Amino acid sequence: MGKLTVLALRAVLVVLLAGSVFVQAVMVPLLAADLEGLRSAYAYLRTPLLVIAVLAVVTVQVVLVCVWRLVTMVRRGTVFSHGAFRYVDVITGAFVAAALLVFALGVVLAPGEAVAPGVVLLLGGVGLAVLGVALIVLVLRMLLAQAVARDVEAARMQAELAEVI
Repeated sequence: MGKLTVLALRAVLVVLLAGSVFVQAVMVPLLAADLEGLRSAYAYLRTPLLVIAVLAVVTVQVVLVCVWRLVTMVRRGTVFSHGAFRYVDVITGAFVAAALLVFALGVVLAPGEAVAPGVVLLLGGVGLAVLGVALIVLVLRMLLAQAVARDVEAARMQAELAEVI
């Protein structure tokens, strides 16, 4: 990965992380204030919606930090090592958690008439899409495992060749 690519990716990660902190610090409290005005029939939605919103932002932040660490490993040339698996596993877990949060949002909104049934169905589709991203990351982890194994094998063969010479 070139220096310009790493720099551009880090700039995007910084902007996204700053945006997520803004959402946590400003938008969630504004959402909480807006939800204060809910009719008493929907007052039960306030706490679950706020908890889901905060946890969703946390999952995004976890993914951003892990991607930052992986980019650092790429820049140093150490991404094809066992240390990278930790970050990939955390990213996979964060996507699974995000999918569960989307499903939880659908469960919270399903009873009553707070939202149309189609919205709950759309949330189910979004949850499946997020789970699909988690599966893609899992496949990429398997590719990383193959690359690490080949890198170890190449180092072993190079050492054997050095002994022969």
